[in-house]
Amino acid sequence: MFELMLLCVAGFATGLLNAVAGGGTFLSLPALLYVGIPPVSANATATLTALPGYMSSAWAFRDDMQAEGRLRLPTIIGLAAIGSVLGAVLLIVTPGKTFLWIVPWLLLVATVLFGCGPYLLRMMQMRGGSGAGALFSALAILAVSIYGGYFNGGLGIMLLAAFGLLGYVNLHGMNGLKNVLSAILSLISALTFVTAGLIACEQAFVMAGSATLGGYIGARQSRKIVRTDILRHFVLAIGAIMTLIFFVR
Repeated sequence: MFELMLLCVAGFATGLLNAVAGGGTFLSLPALLYVGIPPVSANATATLTALPGYMSSAWAFRDDMQAEGRLRLPTIIGLAAIGSVLGAVLLIVTPGKTFLWIVPWLLLVATVLFGCGPYLLRMMQMRGGSGAGALFSALAILAVSIYGGYFNGGLGIMLLAAFGLLGYVNLHGMNGLKNVLSAILSLISALTFVTAGLIACEQAFVMAGSATLGGYIGARQSRKIVRTDILRHFVLAIGAIMTLIFFVR
């Protein structure tokens, strides 16, 4: 019963955090590891269970999304699909101990990039641009998608950082698009993991339901935040805390 409650709470918190800031998998992954799921399988399962939360929060953000940056949405989706498959295949061939060693470094990179994103964008604008060019934008989306296919934790932070570099400025709209791409990445990656037999089905079912509710509630609440700089600081705080926890574990 305790493990069931732990998975339900972790799933809800994962959906809530992914909707507001990203990085929710850093709550679901430890929960899955605690109940005895092997590291690589736990990460694959966490990716699948985050999917319903991404979908429900994307729906809640549907009125905030708008076109920004140099890339069209179909191009972004296509790059995300390719990157997610590459990242998922990379995870499948990664030993469990190696994966656990890599985790804190991945989150550290995500947090630093998100923190530097506004300053890099401001430098681009001072030079007369409104964001990165088409080629750099495409490479950034592909790189983040490979990251997301490999490791879902911190994906939201990475996507928000990439959108900032691409020229996006509306953080609520960025959150909506972040959740749309996260859903696509998670779906394609999860299908790859299912094929490889990495999903812990019973635990995934429990966490997916609570993540759906958490994702919708989180998205509705975050849309009420007027001071988007507060939301950005919250994202950075979550990234820093989770990075520290995984480095000292």
